[in-house]
Amino acid sequence: MVIENEVPGDQTKRAQTDESLRVERAEADAAVEQKREAVEEAADGVVKVARELADAVTERARALADAGSGVAHLQPREDRERQQADDLLEHERARADALVKQEREHRQRYLTDFLLAEREATDKDLVDERAHADTIVAARDEFLATVSHDLRGMLSSLMFSAELLVRHAPEGEAGDPLRKHAGLSKRVLARMNRLISDLLDVASIEAGKLALIPERTSIDVLLGDTLEAFGPIAAAKQIKLAADAETLALRVEVVLDPGRILQVFANLISNALKFTPEHGRISIRIYPEAESIHVAVTDTGIGIPADALEAVFERFHQVRSARGGLGLGLHISKSIVEAHSGRMWAESELGAGSTFHFTLPAVREGSPRDRAPASAR
Repeated sequence: MVIENEVPGDQTKRAQTDESLRVERAEADAAVEQKREAVEEAADGVVKVARELADAVTERARALADAGSGVAHLQPREDRERQQADDLLEHERARADALVKQEREHRQRYLTDFLLAEREATDKDLVDERAHADTIVAARDEFLATVSHDLRGMLSSLMFSAELLVRHAPEGEAGDPLRKHAGLSKRVLARMNRLISDLLDVASIEAGKLALIPERTSIDVLLGDTLEAFGPIAAAKQIKLAADAETLALRVEVVLDPGRILQVFANLISNALKFTPEHGRISIRIYPEAESIHVAVTDTGIGIPADALEAVFERFHQVRSARGGLGLGLHISKSIVEAHSGRMWAESELGAGSTFHFTLPAVREGSPRDRAPASAR
């Protein structure tokens, strides 16, 4: 049964973009509100100081007038007039405060309406841009699928022709050149087929879907197939590829897509072979954890800078010293692992080598994972 699992793709990136926009808007709102409050507080402070100065001048003027007249105590009439003047001043101040408050509320409503209209326009533009981008991506994916299908058909024909050349080549030295060139053609065709497969996988990942065919198997079977496939290649490069005794003896059942997980092993070991010099070592270690198994592929290669440990999993990212390829292998591998409800990360030290880790859910009797990966349900 083929299961299309959701993997981190455009939806995740859009959710991250929306969250970033929400955070930026909240920060902008807080900054605007803080600035507005600061301006209002400063304005209130100026008004308060001005009023205090005015009151002080008035009090001094009254004191001088009283002293000049030689009257220690004011007559009731004059006292009432001063009280009336004070009441009138207080009333005018209260009226001015009310007008200022009303003006501030009006400005606040205007600013709120303006921001709302601006955000609605921004959201509309964002939706339109996304719709346009979706249309372009859909057209691209359709074109890519069509071209890839046609290319695969042509590559299959070429591969078959190369096989026929090998089969019908004359025996002995006379047929050696033909077999040599046919073998070279087969290797080039295999690389082209792999590049097309990687591009199709990336298109599936970006669409948020990745086809898996889960089945119950044992991790030691996958390890054995990996060592058998890459052992001769490593030996030809004078690099030791091995697993420790505990890993070789491990028997843990898993429910996963064997072909996809072998693809992950292939990508990791191919990268390790590419960056490990002669007489180096590539080791595979697998050990069980509470609810999963942990796989670590370690090499004695050139290493990866600390600031690039996350970037190596991005699409089309290549280490500067890398030769060939599109920089898709690690991105695809991480997406495959995450589609199996696992995770992948890297550790490295320049000049000392790198270790790529990934986890996969292990089978526990009676667990729903006996049937399929958790992310497929």
